[in-house]
Amino acid sequence: MIAVIDYKAGNLTSVVKALRYLGAETQVTQDAEVVRGASKIVLPGVGHFRATKLLEELGITEAVREAVKSGAEFLGVCVGLQWLFEGSTEAPEMRGLGHFAGQCERFPAVYEGAELKSPHVGWNSLDTVREGSRLLRGVAPGGFVYYTHSWRAPVVHATASVTHYGGAFTGVVERENVMGVQFHPEKSASVGLQVLKNFVEM
Repeated sequence: MIAVIDYKAGNLTSVVKALRYLGAETQVTQDAEVVRGASKIVLPGVGHFRATKLLEELGITEAVREAVKSGAEFLGVCVGLQWLFEGSTEAPEMRGLGHFAGQCERFPAVYEGAELKSPHVGWNSLDTVREGSRLLRGVAPGGFVYYTHSWRAPVVHATASVTHYGGAFTGVVERENVMGVQFHPEKSASVGLQVLKNFVEM
């Protein structure tokens, strides 16, 4: 069973629909005990980083820490990926899970002397794919995925794929059983479905 966390941050329904299309049994929940006992957890999200405050209020942050420590597979999508880091300048008062070091920051207004449009919306490529990545099994470098975001996670040691827009940022992060994607796999055609399929089959 995959526990899909509902923290009122958008795109929940489309992610659940994609997982069920792949044959996964899902349970949408705000219950920390359900999260604590799940073998797989998905945290989707579109919108403001401040929405993650509800995770703390519901006791889900600590439940995720315990579940991950016990071996549960975790996948964060969009804001769900950003939450895995220490925080975001979008809501400096909010702390992330802190599983990965670093802060998420807004795209620069100017890059290489030219104005950079933000949010970053549309198709862009996964320019690198780390060898041995379980989440990206069967995904070739250069595969296109769909993004819509104004804040981005830094490139860190656990980055499994890099995308370039206003410089390099983390498109996919993966360390053992904790993973995140900045793009929307449910909107990313065959590449996105392959990523979700890989997660379901872990």
